[in-house]
Amino acid sequence: MGDGMREKQAGLLLDEPLIFERGRPGQVGVDVPQDDVGDDALPAELCRGEIEGMPEVSEPEVVRHFLRLSQWNLSAATTFYPLGSCTMKYNPIANEAAARFPGFANLHPMAPDEAAQGALELMVELQDMLAEVSGMDAVSLQPAAGAQGELTGMKMIRAYHSDRGDARRKVLIPASAHGTNPATATLCGYEVEQLEGNPQGVVEAESVRRAMGPDVAALMITNPNTLGIFEREIAQVAELVHADGGLVYLDGANFNALIGVAKPGHMGADVLHFNLHKTFSTPHGGGGPGAGPVGVRQVLADYLPNPRIVREGERWRLSDAAEKSIGRVRSFHGNFGMFVRAYAYIKALGGDGLTRLTRMAVLNANYVRARLEGKYHLPVKGLCMHECVLTDKHLEPHGVSTLDVAKRLLDYGFYAPTIYFPLVVSGALMIEPTESESLETLDEFISAMEEIVSEAEKDPEAMHAAPTLTPVGRLDEARAARKPVLRWKR
Repeated sequence: MGDGMREKQAGLLLDEPLIFERGRPGQVGVDVPQDDVGDDALPAELCRGEIEGMPEVSEPEVVRHFLRLSQWNLSAATTFYPLGSCTMKYNPIANEAAARFPGFANLHPMAPDEAAQGALELMVELQDMLAEVSGMDAVSLQPAAGAQGELTGMKMIRAYHSDRGDARRKVLIPASAHGTNPATATLCGYEVEQLEGNPQGVVEAESVRRAMGPDVAALMITNPNTLGIFEREIAQVAELVHADGGLVYLDGANFNALIGVAKPGHMGADVLHFNLHKTFSTPHGGGGPGAGPVGVRQVLADYLPNPRIVREGERWRLSDAAEKSIGRVRSFHGNFGMFVRAYAYIKALGGDGLTRLTRMAVLNANYVRARLEGKYHLPVKGLCMHECVLTDKHLEPHGVSTLDVAKRLLDYGFYAPTIYFPLVVSGALMIEPTESESLETLDEFISAMEEIVSEAEKDPEAMHAAPTLTPVGRLDEARAARKPVLRWKR
């Protein structure tokens, strides 16, 4: 253990067996009137028999079991959560309270338009705000996740080209792209051609010029890219794509580095998706489903999903009238609670607040980068945007890897950052502080990262055993995924 390790309060981390190992026959957690479970209560075909091995536990045991398990979790609500590949910022309680207003939370997905006027108006305003901050002309809130927003965007690109009798077959994607990009292009029937970045990790206009041709439907690009570097030639790149009849899809995963400062629409993007959880503070997954709105320039507006919210006199209604629409991408807006949270977040911050959000996120990332430079290897020198990427190159002589660093961080009470991604960097540690974190928290994290370097130099073998202070020690992750052991072992 490093000299700077904070003393672990192990006594407060209570052991907890599986729920199947608790209780005894006859214990119950709820009283059910006998009339409700009698022979005549339900048809026999709907009643199952006894299930062997099912736990029989009281209500206090159920409550304690799940509360204790929750205390083992690390999350943005409990600790610094620097997960670089997926922005994990704090979810403000005020937004959660707004989403629970009865008029919002109790609204049925099939409520008629006249009974949902407030919800429809909120959605229209959110669409307008997202269009404004992104430089897009129109927005659809229909996609239920960022990946589905990405798929929606590429389906619109396909519809656009098909509408012109120009069935192009190829999509250009940088090597540093998110893994969903090539998957989405393939799902839409396209072949993928990979573009290599320069030594600084950015896509050069000249490489796009060489790759472009009449068979290229689109370029899918993330800006800032997955190295946390701004694509400086994005405007020239977009011009080259447009000149050859292609379109530009901009992955909005890293929009947290742009909002209030730069607009993808001004960079030449024709379509992008928003991750409301990454940029606008809604919970990841949202309890299912989440939200991944998609924004487009006018050239693709006709192809946005149906139904759309339209104005009719003094009221709003959902319309399926758009003839060129790609159609529905999901059935209902059951993720409406995510819209309320994002709406409340944007309204609370305002334009100046959103700009400060971005500047603080970039400042925090560069603070971490500058403090850890020298201790860890930086594959790309100079300023980063919202996230910085380090590697384990300086630790290799001691036999310590990125995985060892990530596991040891758990002993210091920090969730590990994204590791081994982006794939273009060997041994990557991708750290994204977000604007949520205080200077004190960042200093604690940096101190832990420095202590780990010291431990690697003094006792590298001990590093291979980490974590040692968590409820479960280091797992064989490949075997754990295929042959999990579901019995408690301390």
